[in-house]
Amino acid sequence: MIIPVLDLKDKVAVSGKSGKRDTYQPLKSVFQGSPEPVKIAKKLLNHGFKRIYIADLDSIERTGSNLELVSEINQLLPVMLDCGANDINSVRAALNYAHDVIVGTETLRGLADLSQIFRTLDSNRIILSVDVKDGKILSKAASMSFEDLFNWIGKFQPKETILLDISRVGTSTGINKDLILEFIELKTSLIVGGGLQGSEIPVIHDMGVDKILVGSALHNGKIRFD
Repeated sequence: MIIPVLDLKDKVAVSGKSGKRDTYQPLKSVFQGSPEPVKIAKKLLNHGFKRIYIADLDSIERTGSNLELVSEINQLLPVMLDCGANDINSVRAALNYAHDVIVGTETLRGLADLSQIFRTLDSNRIILSVDVKDGKILSKAASMSFEDLFNWIGKFQPKETILLDISRVGTSTGINKDLILEFIELKTSLIVGGGLQGSEIPVIHDMGVDKILVGSALHNGKIRFD
């Protein structure tokens, strides 16, 4: 499954590279002439996509939110929402706007909070995101390691886990296959993203991954799924 990505900021879709959010610009997508998120989502639906990943950058950075737009899009396509939710209350609130809520290591204070979320709420609607930058886990919990995450996933067996190499986002330099190899044996369905090249899709599928996040390469037309 190819899952298109939309980053929202100040009520419009935006694009950028390597997670440098202060440099993001309004998205220019081959699907839609304007960066209006709902119009883009309608075009993606018409092209046969079944889910959409949305990062609400304003919510993540605590500068505002685009949740009403997310809710509107969720009526068209089931939304996997990253809005910086990192505890029971924020995840529960986010579930009112999206089909699934992503809890990323970037905003987690620690794995104890993640465990509490999965024990208390509907774990089938919560997706763990392992956020990696420059080869290291990106997290507010400075001590969080790959081994910690392996052990946590082995215990809780989340339905889906995203592997997102933020360093590669928007670069078309290729998916981090070494990261896939680290996680592929764990009992969770992997979703990978960050820097996809079209030629990699069969290779990634052969590695055992059947869901891929595609943002820049999809919207700029480098990868077409006609």
